[in-house]
Amino acid sequence: MGKPNSKLKPEVLQDLSQSTEFTEAELQEWYRGFLKDCPTGKLSVEEFKKIYGNFFPYGDASKFAEHVFRTFDANGDNSIDFREFICALSVTSRGKLEDKLRWAFSMYDLDGNGYISRTEMLEIVCAIYKMVGTVMKMPEDESTPEKRVDKIFKQMDRNLDGKLSLAEFVEGAKSDPSIVRLLQCDSVGAAEPTN
Repeated sequence: MGKPNSKLKPEVLQDLSQSTEFTEAELQEWYRGFLKDCPTGKLSVEEFKKIYGNFFPYGDASKFAEHVFRTFDANGDNSIDFREFICALSVTSRGKLEDKLRWAFSMYDLDGNGYISRTEMLEIVCAIYKMVGTVMKMPEDESTPEKRVDKIFKQMDRNLDGKLSLAEFVEGAKSDPSIVRLLQCDSVGAAEPTN
């Protein structure tokens, strides 16, 4: 039971290079870093929250980190292995917009029923507000998590049934880039494309 090998096996490497947007060299580099941070080859929710919190020193990222962790943990075993980590990282950092939106939808859909309720949206948005703390000044119509959720639902809930389907979520975000900003923790205009 020695230290895990710091190189991916050829068959794993080939599988991951086909399943992600990373090259084989990048995958090997990510794997070495993952093992350095997680010598057991698994990342617990507590370790993940600690790492995630380093990116948001002025707020409390723990609740939001739990939601991200749950979404990364594809098999639901309460740990993130390298495959789960790199696949989620590939979608969030290099995936197409629609893939990123599907991933975000799965994070917001807390009970996994295929819809995002106002309560689920509010849970995530509250976590985002806690995470960014007082660092970001929000516009008046987004000054509270409740106002932000109302604004998102007003723009996305096309059939007015009080919940968002994946189609409404994706279409709403694609048709109005400001919605993507509302779903994230960007301040005004941060999601606008740069030339």
